[in-house]
Amino acid sequence: VQLVESGGGSVLPGGSLRLSCAVSEFTFDRYFMSWYRQAPGKGGELVATTTSDCSGTWYRDSVKGRFTISRDNAKYTLFLELNSLNFDDTAVYYCNTPPPTLSWGQGTQVTVSS
Repeated sequence: VQLVESGGGSVLPGGSLRLSCAVSEFTFDRYFMSWYRQAPGKGGELVATTTSDCSGTWYRDSVKGRFTISRDNAKYTLFLELNSLNFDDTAVYYCNTPPPTLSWGQGTQVTVSS
């Protein structure tokens, strides 16, 4: 199984990004999926989770109301929309199952800087 994250970039505070995670060779539509992130010098943290059919979602408190997780099971793709970004959102973002059971992808860097 291969996870390929994309969509990161450098934005100003208050900016927005849309991250994507393409999943290959996996019964994607049967599994909950999550986004994780790791900030410089810090451990990884779970950011958001969606059920297999996107009927339910969970977000860590610090991103509630700003981030939206979604998925397109037909395209084996997971998304994370990031709005109202702030400096604390700077991190490498990864997708995986909750808990993580797949080999990690390379991640996509999100940098919030003025």
